[in-house]
Amino acid sequence: MLLHEIRPGRAVAGLVMLALAAGYAADAAGAWDAPWVFFFPLFFGGLWLATTVTWVNYVIRRRRDARRASTEKAAAPASSSGSQAMR
Repeated sequence: MLLHEIRPGRAVAGLVMLALAAGYAADAAGAWDAPWVFFFPLFFGGLWLATTVTWVNYVIRRRRDARRASTEKAAAPASSSGSQAMR
């Protein structure tokens, strides 16, 4: 049983932000010399990737939930199973 939903888009966004923070830290420490405009494409590309992953996850969940709902509607209702007493 899952305690909460898995959100892969947020995980991707978090990993991208950690990578950007590591890049800024390496640049500030002098271990890596990167121009400041280098980080903008990484930031926006990471946001785009996280958005795409979130959208794909949404589509997959929506299709899976629709399939589950259609199989639940096909089952007989509980009152017609004969287990309830008739008045």
